Amino acid sequence: MKLHSIEQPTGAIRESKRVGRGVSSGHGKTSGKGHKGQNARSGGGVRPGFEGGQLPLFRRLPKRGFSNARFKVEYATINVSDLDKFEDGAVVTPELLKEMGIVKKQLAGIKVLGNGELTKKLTVKASKFSATALEKIEKMGGKAEEV
Repeated sequence: MKLHSIEQPTGAIRESKRVGRGVSSGHGKTSGKGHKGQNARSGGGVRPGFEGGQLPLFRRLPKRGFSNARFKVEYATINVSDLDKFEDGAVVTPELLKEMGIVKKQLAGIKVLGNGELTKKLTVKASKFSATALEKIEKMGGKAEEV
């Protein structure tokens, strides 16, 4: 079997139903929508969960639980491999990272993750560091300072 010899199985491709094309098609005149009413109108129909004016189920059920999503702290993340772009002995600050385009938004701060390798001695200032990032920065003789 070759790619150019593959064909769709019989009945896999079906022509789309063309409504409103005369009486003989069986889908003419009202195009299968019946006579008048909300569902026959353009843009008609009801939203999902609508129960004809009866109080919908999602409003009848009590609210439960607590979501901490409103108070979530989100950090802009960078990897140790991103820090390898700086020259040896440089002081890496959040402002410098933003200026170079490594970080787009600072959000609640910058967190350095330990993905990749570091080959230079750097002083890195950030909000948070993962354990592997700390290990890699200090292994090269650099410093990790929490701001």
